[in-house]
Amino acid sequence: MSIRDISLETLSGAPTTLAELAGDRSLLIVNVASKCGLTPQYAGLVRLQQTYGDRGFTVVGVPCNQFLGQEPGTAEEIQEFCAVNYGVDFPLLAKTDVNGEGRHPLYAELTETADAAGAAGDVQWNFEKFLVSRDGEVLGRFRPNVEPEDPALVAAIEKSL
Repeated sequence: MSIRDISLETLSGAPTTLAELAGDRSLLIVNVASKCGLTPQYAGLVRLQQTYGDRGFTVVGVPCNQFLGQEPGTAEEIQEFCAVNYGVDFPLLAKTDVNGEGRHPLYAELTETADAAGAAGDVQWNFEKFLVSRDGEVLGRFRPNVEPEDPALVAAIEKSL
């Protein structure tokens, strides 16, 4: 089974997969949080979506409350926060565990990928990014401190298109 076929749930509670959610597009999957010091990265993610969306690219936000409870809201509160504060126009999934015993199968696959330093394993913090090709291959892992518009991430996105 491809990573694109793993069962997911949208923020509104509808069942989906990455293939259904984004079609034949490259994806940047990011665990997000509304009350984190890195939350301003939403602005860069929106700009990436605006810049590359027409070229076959989609950001997918994955709210996660596992890091100091920094995503405590309901689905409705998360949606409103993202729309009002950042104009988020990319898909958001339901709150998801990215680490631990309850780790979602999507993240069980994603966390097998090593970052630029060669380290795989648990997600370190909010706003860790995984670039996935149109055919479901995980092309890169970018740790939380890598800004959405970092030249290395942008180059990897452009190469995936």
